[in-house]
Amino acid sequence: MQVDPKLFLPEAIDPGTRQANEAIEKLLAAVPSIDTREPAEIRAERASGSSPFGELVKLDHAEERSIRGPAGEIPLRILRPAGEVRGVYLHIHGGGWTLGAEDQQDVMLAAIAEQAGAVVVSVGYRLAPENPYPSGPDDCEAAALWLLEHAREFGSEQLLIGGESAGAHLSVVTMLRLRDKHDTSPFCAANLVYGAYDLGSTPSVRNWGKRNLVLSTPIIDWFTNHFVPERDQRRNPDVSPLYANLAGMPPALFTVGTLDPLLDDSLFMASRWQSAGSPAELAVHPGGIHGFNLLPLPLANQANERCRQFLSTSLLS
Repeated sequence: MQVDPKLFLPEAIDPGTRQANEAIEKLLAAVPSIDTREPAEIRAERASGSSPFGELVKLDHAEERSIRGPAGEIPLRILRPAGEVRGVYLHIHGGGWTLGAEDQQDVMLAAIAEQAGAVVVSVGYRLAPENPYPSGPDDCEAAALWLLEHAREFGSEQLLIGGESAGAHLSVVTMLRLRDKHDTSPFCAANLVYGAYDLGSTPSVRNWGKRNLVLSTPIIDWFTNHFVPERDQRRNPDVSPLYANLAGMPPALFTVGTLDPLLDDSLFMASRWQSAGSPAELAVHPGGIHGFNLLPLPLANQANERCRQFLSTSLLS
């Protein structure tokens, strides 16, 4: 695996991305940083559409369902393609294990459903700090096991998995749990977008500092402290899958931007994935901040197109 060092140079960032980053940094500097606030308050603000990132778009054709989990009902958000179903994509949302929900990415997931020809099943797992580790991973594991039994109901038994940020982390943890606890590796590909894989902090996290481009070192610490308050647990491979045995994992696409504090997590994990004999692709996007693929930018379009193409080509016709 080779990464062009020119991708990391300041001049590699296109003017539109640079301007968007400056605008976001200015916007976030004008409001209280999320690490100074209460998670429940932030969740309510985002759900109402009154956060700095604007109103949520919810699609009328999305379906809602719930399944039985280890501590109650687990909500699912389902988006189906208009045409042939070639696979089922288990999606795990981001939000630092503390924020986010299964019904807050409809537009992105509908695009995946159409291009990949996959039914998207997005999981609403329990959130920290009310439900710290292992609650979220337990729910994602339960959802994956349920999907193994019920995928045929959606029209295909070919399974994909993936997510963004904490969702990428939980996707890897889920694959490892299914392999190690249930002796099954059912997913044919993993779409892992700017994930966190070492909760003890990689160098890029530790060295980033207070600059707020959606994430900062204090914000990442805030999320991690909510999810895994016990520091001595953070090198447990079930918490930090960078330290797990990664043999037998499916082909994975790792996507990250060069201005994401979690940059090292993707660089390190992609290398470990490949060194374990598991196929890995690494897509590094110049100037991409955390969450950049959700912005109205050519850079985001390029990243999302590659993710959708990866998922589509991973499915057998």
